[in-house]
Amino acid sequence: MAIIITDECINCGACEPECPNTAIYEGADDWKYSDGTDLSGNVVLPNGKSANADEDQEPISDEIYYIVADKCTECKGFHEEPQCAAVCPVDCCVPDEDNVETEEELLAKQKFMHNS
Repeated sequence: MAIIITDECINCGACEPECPNTAIYEGADDWKYSDGTDLSGNVVLPNGKSANADEDQEPISDEIYYIVADKCTECKGFHEEPQCAAVCPVDCCVPDEDNVETEEELLAKQKFMHNS
């Protein structure tokens, strides 16, 4: 499953540079599928959604850091545990019960984003 950042976030930013998929953004910042990935142009994501990887997407939160579920792999393929949760000083990076994925799905998403 993806990780979410709860509203207990203190906006310290410790999590953002730790994400190997560039799935974490500061509140109110636009995001792109191409940020920190090998994706470009029109793509069909593993979940079936179509998107232009180079187009700005609306922020998921205007107030706190947020994680783009379509880009989050829980660090599978990179690390043993989600790095955002490992560095968060207030433990607000938690599993997203609304985005449950198997380890195989997470690894496939990682390979899709990074052409590995």
